[in-house]
Amino acid sequence: MPKIKTYSSNILNRRTMSFEQLIKNRRSTRKFISKSIEKEKIELLKKAAILSPTGKQKNHWDFIFIEDPEMLKSLSLSKPHGSKLIEGCALAVAVLGDSTESDTWIEDCSIASIMMQMQAEELELGSCWVQIHKREHNAEMGAEEYVKNLLGIPNSKSVLSIIAFGYPEKRRAPIDDSELLHSKIHFEIF
Repeated sequence: MPKIKTYSSNILNRRTMSFEQLIKNRRSTRKFISKSIEKEKIELLKKAAILSPTGKQKNHWDFIFIEDPEMLKSLSLSKPHGSKLIEGCALAVAVLGDSTESDTWIEDCSIASIMMQMQAEELELGSCWVQIHKREHNAEMGAEEYVKNLLGIPNSKSVLSIIAFGYPEKRRAPIDDSELLHSKIHFEIF
């Protein structure tokens, strides 16, 4: 009998989870355990990124996958608040777009980011979006310029975000239906 590659039972259970349960389970993770992410899981994150839709099928985004601890530490200094968590993650992905190729680069990169985050949730990985675009590094430099300098990103590309991935230190409870903001849903008119 041929040997079939399988995931752990936990991942198998998550793979049969409904989309509703998956989106209720996805919570921002800011603390990770010290464990690298398996290559197979990284491949699935890459695939989620490049399978994401873009306006007019331009596919103008680019993704930089970073595992080097020294680079993660440098990226964690991207801005004064909200980026420190990158230092503790196993993998960070810089999400880039090209505003000269598409007027929907922010939207397209946002979609790719959440596609990766949902894939991470299915794989029992935690994730957190770190906004870079239009944030400051310090009084003299924007966070985007700082990240572009670190990662050798060409001027034609813009950095929307860095998504941090890793195994969560602890799992937060899924969002309960009672927490949903039903008042934000309108029918027919506002």
